[in-house]
Amino acid sequence: MSRPPAHPAPDDPATPPPAVAPEAGWRPAAAAAVAVFCTVALAGGVAAVVRVAGEAVSPPPLPPGADDSAGRIDTVPAPAERTSDVAADDRASPADDSATAEAGAEWLDSTAASTGIPRRALEAYAAAQLRAMEELPQCRISWPTLAAIGEVESRHGTFAGGEIGPGGRTTVDIIGIPLDGTNGTAAIRDTDGGRLDGDTEWDRAVGPMQFIPRTWDRWGADADGDGTADPHDIDDAALAAARYLCADGRDLTSDDGWWTAILTYNESASYADDVLDIANRVVSDAR
Repeated sequence: MSRPPAHPAPDDPATPPPAVAPEAGWRPAAAAAVAVFCTVALAGGVAAVVRVAGEAVSPPPLPPGADDSAGRIDTVPAPAERTSDVAADDRASPADDSATAEAGAEWLDSTAASTGIPRRALEAYAAAQLRAMEELPQCRISWPTLAAIGEVESRHGTFAGGEIGPGGRTTVDIIGIPLDGTNGTAAIRDTDGGRLDGDTEWDRAVGPMQFIPRTWDRWGADADGDGTADPHDIDDAALAAARYLCADGRDLTSDDGWWTAILTYNESASYADDVLDIANRVVSDAR
């Protein structure tokens, strides 16, 4: 693996960018670069073996692709009617003719039990993977990556003391702290008039996948076809996250693609390390 060029930090990270990106654990050289320059994709250039204190250390593997055995979802035929997706930005909506499959109940039950991921959240992550496989087959994003982000961001929609209801919406809205430049946050003035986060002075991250309002305005999705792209709905948020991570033709089974995607979602090297650790843990637990 060779080191890819550094990319500038994105204009619209999905979750709040840190004021200073902290250093990562197993990737000292790449983490230092992220901390100093607040760039993305440096982690993808870490060599296959790095040296820490003179000892060779192999980096952990990436999460599986959607077509790898550990990333596959046992499916059943979807209903004949498929809900349409209402795009929240001015991009053309993807083709949406018919559903090919949805996660099977037995797979959801067994995987939720073995991983500890709430079944309703797992259903949303699996549906987002299957949808991405139709729309963006080159991306190969799989449910463990989405589940890991969901755990880091909101403990799968339970952070505020609620849970995900049967329809996919959190029973308690999850709204982050003001992004006012304090508490280690970047300063982001209000962009939505408080419509999503209730704050007319500063933006706040919202929902189980913790989207910043200005990012949701561009990437928000209506996965369940109820006519509203709702960041507090795990189905909508998981699909929006999958599309966001897959942007720019990324292949999330490649080092460059996966690390660039995660560090674009949140410009913190330690955040990316946490996502990778959790994704690999749920893959192991699901076996």
